[in-house]
Amino acid sequence: MNSPDTSSTPPSLDANALLRWRQRAPAHSPWLHEEVGRRMQERLQWIVKPPQSWIDWEPVRGGMAAHDLVQQRLPKSQSWLLHAQPAHSALAKQRWHTSMLSRLGGAKAVQFQPPKHEVDMVWANMSLHLAADPPALIRQWAQALHAQGFVMFSCFGPDTLVELRRLHAKMGWPAPAQEFTDMHDLGDMLVAQGFAEPVMDMEHIRLQFPSAERAQQELRELGRNLHVGRFTGLRGRQWHAQWLQAVQSLAGERGQLEFNFEIIYGHAFKAPPKMKVSQETAISLKDMRAALHKSQGS
Repeated sequence: MNSPDTSSTPPSLDANALLRWRQRAPAHSPWLHEEVGRRMQERLQWIVKPPQSWIDWEPVRGGMAAHDLVQQRLPKSQSWLLHAQPAHSALAKQRWHTSMLSRLGGAKAVQFQPPKHEVDMVWANMSLHLAADPPALIRQWAQALHAQGFVMFSCFGPDTLVELRRLHAKMGWPAPAQEFTDMHDLGDMLVAQGFAEPVMDMEHIRLQFPSAERAQQELRELGRNLHVGRFTGLRGRQWHAQWLQAVQSLAGERGQLEFNFEIIYGHAFKAPPKMKVSQETAISLKDMRAALHKSQGS
């Protein structure tokens, strides 16, 4: 398999490590992804013309329950599920083939092959921050949409795990996670890849954990440290115990750890196609004479 193109890779993201993790990532929807998807689907109520067809981009990791919520909100729409990993695609087929959702209330069954036509909406929950080449992924979204289609997406922002980042810096350890792209930069990427007037906003979700061990479990469900400057070798039990102790020291008076997750939401319509401008412009002899006469008389 070819190595991913790193020309547009976010500055601190190790694209090869990302590829290896994707190949063995568990087929599981993290709780936080589901919660973000639940919040994002509520925004569909403000769409004047509900989409009749839509693609869910990587729903196994993005949120399987969130997909069901969108389908319930759009019961007459046709949906497609797209996954890059065969294992995730197989799990999706197993789950939604046996789901009662597609057989109740007149809802249409989900499709697992890419649509043969462009669709009204691309739904991409919590996937953009794990793209080795974000502009290329955004371009794929645009190519999947027809001229009046739109994308709705969410991802992590730069203030995610700021407490843990400060701790690692204080201890002289490498960063605990790759850096995440600012929402204004993401907005610029959307425009550059064929979207018009993107609407970007963000919120902070603060999660509390009873212990460092429980926090680590949650972080492992969300992904892995893909920073290019992370520890290159395996660390032993002694370092792990030291890490847990240092993280536990962040607990408040009630013994609870609290970590911040910045969630970016984006919504943008596909820009109308631009008119082609010819390299040559034809001017009639009459118009040319009139222009020359005007120039000489001025």
